[in-house]
Amino acid sequence: MSLQQKIMVKMKEAMKSKDKVALESLRAIKSEILLAQTKSGAAEGLTEDEEIKLLQKLVKQRKDSAALYKEQGREDLAAPELAQVEVIAQFLPEQISEDELKKVVTDIIATVGATSMKDMGKVMGMASKQLAGKADGKAISAVVKQLLA
Repeated sequence: MSLQQKIMVKMKEAMKSKDKVALESLRAIKSEILLAQTKSGAAEGLTEDEEIKLLQKLVKQRKDSAALYKEQGREDLAAPELAQVEVIAQFLPEQISEDELKKVVTDIIATVGATSMKDMGKVMGMASKQLAGKADGKAISAVVKQLLA
């Protein structure tokens, strides 16, 4: 079942249960999928990698918005954004733990032969490809900085 089909099934469930947050989140995903398909001119659906990147983008946007709202003391606006993150994240692959992330990044550092912060770009490139959808870019970056420092 493609992501688009899963979204449609979940949208129907959200409509029946009158879950406004889930419905709003699912409509945002559907809209992004349609925009991506239109932009690429793809008659068929998106690849799985493209779908994961699209979902990660939506999660990141909402997390960034929630962080801004919290900075400004607007918890009332941050809460719905974080609720949407939860709905969207259910379509992403299982996120790996910080310990597993450190292990993978350590292996990549050994493979690349990285010794200092100058090699961070090489490590981040490989880590981002290998951990696509499984870990957040900020988390990967933080671990790489910690291990190369």
